[in-house]
Amino acid sequence: MIREIEYTKLAVLITCYNRRDTTLTCLQKLYQQNVTFDVYLVDDGCSDGTSDAVKQNYPAVKILQGDGNLFWVGGMRLAFAAALQEGYDYYLWLNDDTLLDPNALTKLITNHYELTQQGHPDAIIVGSTRDPLTGKATYGGAMRSKRWYSNKYEFVEPTEELQQCDTMFGNCVLIPNSVAQKVGNLDSAFIHTLGDIDYGLRARKLGCSVWIAPGYIGTCSKNSVSGSWVDTKLPVHKRLTKLLQPKGYPIKAWTVFTKRHSGPFWFIYWFLPYLRAVIGYRDLSASPAFCEEVQPKI
Repeated sequence: MIREIEYTKLAVLITCYNRRDTTLTCLQKLYQQNVTFDVYLVDDGCSDGTSDAVKQNYPAVKILQGDGNLFWVGGMRLAFAAALQEGYDYYLWLNDDTLLDPNALTKLITNHYELTQQGHPDAIIVGSTRDPLTGKATYGGAMRSKRWYSNKYEFVEPTEELQQCDTMFGNCVLIPNSVAQKVGNLDSAFIHTLGDIDYGLRARKLGCSVWIAPGYIGTCSKNSVSGSWVDTKLPVHKRLTKLLQPKGYPIKAWTVFTKRHSGPFWFIYWFLPYLRAVIGYRDLSASPAFCEEVQPKI
C-alpha cells in the first residue's frame, strides 16, 4: 500500500486572495505530508505579494493568475482545468485556511483504496476539519436535512468509520480521476458558493458516491455570520444586497441550483433565502435555505 501511494499522481488545487500568511502556512503544512504532489495555486489578483512569497518559498508551485473576479468556484475551476489537462490519479481541493495534520493525504488516499476494494471506485473522499482552538467540528461532508420543507445541507460530524453522505463542503476533498472524468469540472454557473455542494450532488446522480473520511484531517476555523446576509443586526436592505452578491446567493446561480437539485417544486425553495433575508430568520438549525456561514471562503 505504501509503495502504491508513493507512485500516486496527485494534484492539489488551491485558490487564494490577499491572505499571504494564511496561504504560506497552508503550503507549509502541505509540504510536510509524506506523499508527492503538484500544487496548482490560483492567485486571484492578490495585492499583498502572495505570488512572490510563494515563488520564493515554494518554487515548485504552479501559479495561475486571476483578475480578482474568480472568487472560490472560479479559482478552483481554473486550477482544476489546468490539472485535468495534465492527467492525475487524484485531485485534491484544499482551502488555503485549512491546515493539514501529518499523514492527512495518506489517510485520504488509503480510504479511497479501501472503498475501491469494496466495490466503490468512483468515490469522493471528504476530509473533516476541526476548529484549531476549540477542537469542535467545522467542515466536511453534508446530508440534506430530513425536514420536508428544508433545502439545507447539514454538516455531518466524522466518526471512526467511513460514512456515506449526500455531498460536501469543499475545504478538503479528494476526487479520483474516474470521478473527474464522469463529472468534469466545477460548474461555471456558480461564482463563490454552492459549487462544491452542486459537484457532490451531480457526482451522485452520475453513479458516484461521497464518503466522509474517519476522524479529522486538519484544522479550519468556522466563518462568522457577522456582517453576512444572515446577520439580523444589519438592516433589511443591506442583508438583501449581501445576499445577491457573489458570496451570497446570486439569482442566476441560485436558480440553476434549485432547478437542478430541488425537485418539481424548486420555485418554492427558490424564494426561501430571499424571504429569510427580509424577515431576518436566524434559527440556523431549522433554516429552509443553506447556512451562508458554512460555504468556503477566500
